[in-house]
Amino acid sequence: MKLIGVALVIVGVAVLVVGGFGFDRQRTVLEEGGLKATATEHATIPYSPILGAILLVGGITLFVGARRQAAKPS
Repeated sequence: MKLIGVALVIVGVAVLVVGGFGFDRQRTVLEEGGLKATATEHATIPYSPILGAILLVGGITLFVGARRQAAKPS
C-alpha cells in the first residue's frame, strides 16, 4: 500500500504542476489535383486540478494508513 500511495502522490503532484496534455495534429485542408494544403492544429486536453488534489490526498491517506498499520503492535 505504501508503494501505491507514493505513486498516487507523484501522479497527483504531476497533474497539478503540468495542468494539461498538448499535441499537434496535421489536417488536410484542401486537396485539388497535385496540390495539397495542410494545416497544423494544436490541441490541449486540460487536467482538472480537482483530480490532482484527489490523487494527492488519496496517496497521502494510503501512505499514512500503511505506516500506521505497520507500526501497530500485534
